[in-house]
Amino acid sequence: MKKLISLFKIRLFEYRLLKSYIGSVPFWKLVYNFLKYGIIGESVRLETSSVCQLKCPLCPTGMGINKKGVVGWGFLNLGNFKKFVDENPEIKKVEISNYGEIFLNPSLGEILRYAYEKGINLSAGTGANFNFVREDILEALVKYQFKRFNIALDGASQETYQIYRKGGDFNNVIKNIKRLNYYKEKYNSKFPIITWQFVIFGHNEHELPKAKAMAGELNMKFVPKANWNPSFSPVKDKETVLKESGIDVSKTQEPWCYQLWKSPQINWDGKLLGCCVNIWSDFGNVFENGLEKSLRSEKYRYTKEMLLGLKPPREDIPCLKCPVYKSGIFQKEVSKILGERAQNYE
Repeated sequence: MKKLISLFKIRLFEYRLLKSYIGSVPFWKLVYNFLKYGIIGESVRLETSSVCQLKCPLCPTGMGINKKGVVGWGFLNLGNFKKFVDENPEIKKVEISNYGEIFLNPSLGEILRYAYEKGINLSAGTGANFNFVREDILEALVKYQFKRFNIALDGASQETYQIYRKGGDFNNVIKNIKRLNYYKEKYNSKFPIITWQFVIFGHNEHELPKAKAMAGELNMKFVPKANWNPSFSPVKDKETVLKESGIDVSKTQEPWCYQLWKSPQINWDGKLLGCCVNIWSDFGNVFENGLEKSLRSEKYRYTKEMLLGLKPPREDIPCLKCPVYKSGIFQKEVSKILGERAQNYE
């Protein structure tokens, strides 16, 4: 009976997630992808580069942590990208950014072209620092219809920008944006849609109005974000920040745990990480074992049930080291979706 109840809760949770995609993805495709992969929708996250030249103080890449761990230091190669795309024709959307700078990948131009030829929508919503971009890549982003990406610009001047984006050159980023806009005009294209992503800190909150104005002049969307770690350079004037950005910096964003269902994270070398914040251990290798088999593995399925509060914590599951899992935020989300109190195994 307990197994039946657990199965019912899992299916109810997944059905309610699936329901939210109806209209944006054909229903038959939603069902097919769910039955084949256990994911909802048609997207994955496949990092193209874990290498970054900046030293951002809150980033595990900038701090040198990822280089020694499961994420490692390297680039997605064209051969593995082609293999992944060819083996998984149901996947139509790929997020290619996570812990590194995508524009450092020497194969990026060829990856953009192959994705375009195969009808794959690429995006970089996690963000790019956009400090160094070859001219041919700027053109390729437009020519091959890269859909959208966020540019991490936490300031409106070099003086403010460099406090967090250590090693970055604000003026160089602006120059690259202008060159990209040149190619968008040349090809008469709205793509890629570029967003000025402004993480709000205490040291940059005063430049919010100026940054918004600059974004408008550069034909960019302006998206302010709350800092996920408010202990670093905490916001000083929350009321003014709320007025300028519309963001309540005391609130947290949607838990990344949803990615295990919606858009699982794959490392540049094929390791299945599940979500974008996992730096502790993996769930097998997609390039070696295939996406379907990896997502259907016992460990991955157990993790999903554990996140839903239906299985007790297990030592080999990376979530046990994650502050989001420890906080119980996701289980509260699950409770809302299921309309009940989540189980507590503490």
